[in-house]
Amino acid sequence: MQKIFGAILMLAVLAASCKQTNEQPEEEVAKVEVIEKLPVLHYGFNLEEFNVVHDTVRNGDSFGELMLKNKVDYPKIAHISENFRDTFDVRKIRVGKPYIILKSKDTSEVAKVFIYQNDKINYTVVDLRDTAAVAYKNKKKVTLREREVGGVINSSLSEAMDNLGVDYTVTLSLSEIYAWTIDFFRLEKGDKFKVVFDERYINDTIYAGRGPIKAALFEHKGKTVYAFPYVADSVNNILDYFDQDANNLRSTFLRAPIKFGYRLSSRYNLKRRIAYYGYKVRPHKGTDYAAPVGTPIVATADGTVTESTRRGGNGKYVKIKHNGTYSTQYLHMKAQKVKRGEFARQGDVIGWVGMTGNTGGPHVCYRFWKNGRQVDPLKEKLPEADPIADSLRMDYMAHISPLKEQLDCIEFIDIAPTEPEETLISYTQ
Repeated sequence: MQKIFGAILMLAVLAASCKQTNEQPEEEVAKVEVIEKLPVLHYGFNLEEFNVVHDTVRNGDSFGELMLKNKVDYPKIAHISENFRDTFDVRKIRVGKPYIILKSKDTSEVAKVFIYQNDKINYTVVDLRDTAAVAYKNKKKVTLREREVGGVINSSLSEAMDNLGVDYTVTLSLSEIYAWTIDFFRLEKGDKFKVVFDERYINDTIYAGRGPIKAALFEHKGKTVYAFPYVADSVNNILDYFDQDANNLRSTFLRAPIKFGYRLSSRYNLKRRIAYYGYKVRPHKGTDYAAPVGTPIVATADGTVTESTRRGGNGKYVKIKHNGTYSTQYLHMKAQKVKRGEFARQGDVIGWVGMTGNTGGPHVCYRFWKNGRQVDPLKEKLPEADPIADSLRMDYMAHISPLKEQLDCIEFIDIAPTEPEETLISYTQ
């Protein structure tokens, strides 16, 4: 009996073993996930859906003519011209500006979209696909890359910047930030600088300019001056640059109302005599700066425009009240850019040099009031700009602490100008 039971058990084990051997495992079905490829969009459109035309505005081109040539109905052109002037003023398209026209792919090739490139980053879209055409502004995606630069001056700041491959506008900004602290016409060999700023890139590859300076340092004649941007006037949202001790780096007033290309043609003179008037005393209470017609005139200090008009011998002029003590006036303008009641920032263009009123040539007559009396601005000891208020000082110091540490870690790179190699001449007899 025991032998029979053992045989049965052996048969059962063999049967199970054979079953496992003969049974083939089910094949696993590979699951392939199909991923739909999304279209690549340019300016918000799939260009594969259109016939694409790239061109630039030429002499004589107008928006209306361009659209008519591309079979757009006149009512749509008129609709855009009349109803979207704030978005796209068709009268102001400029020669040389690139544009793109997206046409239908059928035989009619009617323009469906017009894209006008205002600059490298900003563009305007005129969508003509619906009955009611629309226009809107947009921007290309821009990537910011922070850049740190440190250099040594061997001849000039611009040359040192250029050797480091830095945008020339950074040089201009540095000279404006330190205009009241450092005389850039008297830089010395060995002076040093450090700058932190952002560079803009379109599609991570196309350079599109740089952003504002985030921090700077300038070492001149052994003296180091830091510069950090900070909004100390939250009412007018004015951003100034301050040093490591919270002192404002600018003066209250610019010395002249024209930045470049001027000549001091006549000074403030209360005893001036003019031959035309029989050498009688004709006081000249202004300071004249001769410059070509159309030269920008800038506000010499922050203030509110109290007058922007035309009157008698003054011609077209602007007057600005800076505070309870000082006011300035700018005469003989070709045209004014500001209106009464507007706030003008130091350095803002407020008009252009002209010859209106009593004048023998293009210039701006700059008049300067102190406590209601006209004085000579070139002899005045002009006040310095206010430092940061005590209430903001702790916040400012906390703000600049990491920026100062970042500047201190930047190394100075001295790229000396390349000396021309000597030419060796061998004489063969």
